[in-house]
Amino acid sequence: MNMNTESFVVTIEVVPPDGPDATSVLDALRPLAKLPFYGFSVATNPVAKPRMSAMALCALIRQRTGKPAILHLTTRDHNRLGLQGELWGARALGIDTVLAATGDFVALKDRHYTSTVRDADVYELVGMARKAGMHTGVVFDRHPETNGLERAVAHLKRKVEAGAQFAVTQPVYDEAGADEITTVTRDLGIPVVMGILPLRTPRHAEFLHTKVAGIAVPEALRKRLHEAADPIAEGVANAREIFALARSRFAGACIMPPFDHYEIMPEILQI
Repeated sequence: MNMNTESFVVTIEVVPPDGPDATSVLDALRPLAKLPFYGFSVATNPVAKPRMSAMALCALIRQRTGKPAILHLTTRDHNRLGLQGELWGARALGIDTVLAATGDFVALKDRHYTSTVRDADVYELVGMARKAGMHTGVVFDRHPETNGLERAVAHLKRKVEAGAQFAVTQPVYDEAGADEITTVTRDLGIPVVMGILPLRTPRHAEFLHTKVAGIAVPEALRKRLHEAADPIAEGVANAREIFALARSRFAGACIMPPFDHYEIMPEILQI
C-alpha cells in the first residue's frame, strides 16, 4: 500500500478470533470484498488478550477475499529475533504493509501468567520494518483524556524520523478533533489516516470515553445516543459524518467495526 499514490485509502480493521477457527470471521468479511475500500487492517492481540496470529489471518484474508491485509506488529509480544522473523515471514506471504506499535499494556490482573517483552522500542521496530522492505505505518494517539497532545506530537515526530511512512489515528468523533489532528500533523510530511470506531449504544460510548485510553467521545454525541430512539443507527450516522470529514481532511480512513459488526460497513461507506 502506498498512500502517496492513492487518492484516499480506506481500510477496515479486523480483530482475529480467540481460537484457531477463523471461519466465522472470514464468512463475515467475504461479502465486503465488493465494497469500495483498499483492504483490511488486522489487529494483533488487542487489549493484550490472546488472539489468532494476525499474520496467519492476514494470509487467510488475502486468500479468501482477494483484498490486501495490513499486519499490526507490536513490541509487546516479541523480542528482536521474533520481530525480525515476523517481518520476513510477512514479506514471504506477500504482505507488504505493517502497522508498528508498542501494543496495549497487559492488565495488572493478568501479569501473574504473562508479561510484556519490549526489548526493542517502537522506533527500532519502524526501522526494522523499513529495512525489511515493508511500507510502514504507526499509530497517533492524542491522549485526549490526559491533555497529552504536545507529547503525542513529539512521539509521532520521532516515529517519522525513524522511518514511519503513514500514521493512523485513534478514533475521532467530531470536527473539532479532526481539525486538531490536521493542524498538529500538517508539517510532518506523512499521510495521516483517521480512525473511525462506530458507536453501538450509550453504554458503549460511555465505556470508551471513561475507560479506554486514547478515546474521547464528546458530551454532545453521548447525549445524542442517550436520546436516540435507535442508538445503533445514530452511531452509524455519526460514523458517516466522520467518514465525510476524513475525505475532506485526511489521506484515508480506518474503520473499526465494533464487536465484529461488519454488516454496518455498506451504510457507512454509503453504498
